[in-house]
Formats: sequence, C-alpha cells, structure tokens
Amino acid sequence: MAHITFYEKPGCGGNARQKSLLRAARHTLDVRDLLSWSWTAEALLAFLAPLPVVQWFNQAAPRIKSGEINPAALDADAALALLLAEPLLIRRPLMALGEARMVGFDAAKVHAWVGLGSNAPAPGASLEGCAAAAGHCAATASTPF
Repeated sequence: MAHITFYEKPGCGGNARQKSLLRAARHTLDVRDLLSWSWTAEALLAFLAPLPVVQWFNQAAPRIKSGEINPAALDADAALALLLAEPLLIRRPLMALGEARMVGFDAAKVHAWVGLGSNAPAPGASLEGCAAAAGHCAATASTPF
C-alpha cells in the first residue's frame, strides 16, 4: 500500500475511475485540485521534464482538440508558460509518491509503479485521459480539469 498525492480535475469521470482503482488496491490518496494548485515552474517540471513536451498536455482539453493549441509546435519554455497560465491544459492525473512522479494514467505503468492488485485492468486497457472524449467530463476553461 502506498500513499499517493493525486492531482485531479474535480468532477472528472476519468480521474474518478483512476482513484477508485487505486483505492481498490488499498492505496491511500491525498487528492488535490490540479487547477487551483499554486504551481511553480519547478514543481510542475518535476512531473513533466522527463517526457516529450507533447506528452505534457491533456489531449482532451478544448483548446487542443480544436487545434487552437498545437503542443507539437511548442518548445519546453513556451509549453511550461502556457501550462502554468492554463492548468486545464495539463495532462492528468499528476501523481507523486515520495520523490517519484507520474503523469497520466497508463494502467500498466501504474501497476508496475505501485501495484493495482487483482483489479488491475487487462493488458492494453486504457484508463488514460479524460472521459470528455466519451462526453462524461465537462472540460471548460472555467471548470477544473
């Protein structure tokens, strides 16, 4: 069992399923609102720096889905400034366990990291991303991601 800090968009159906899976595996969560958290560049980079810039972004965010923002066209500095200004664009969840960090919810990677017990999804099952793609999560600029 692990105690994981879990940064989410309150009300997001995808994050709710992810939290449920972690809790079913007997992990405890310190759940925080990703959108209202006072992020610094350093704190956010602790999660994002190991990944390519395009993987820093929530692909279900309205401004990305519409093509208004193209993460592939941004360098790290521009991307970080944009994410700090608009946390709705940050890929979620962000999870921390001690000094270890994880971005997104690839079930296989989460299972290897902390274990998901007997409730682990089948290989290839995706719990990544917002349920917005299925119409279950209101992802607007005024509603937390």
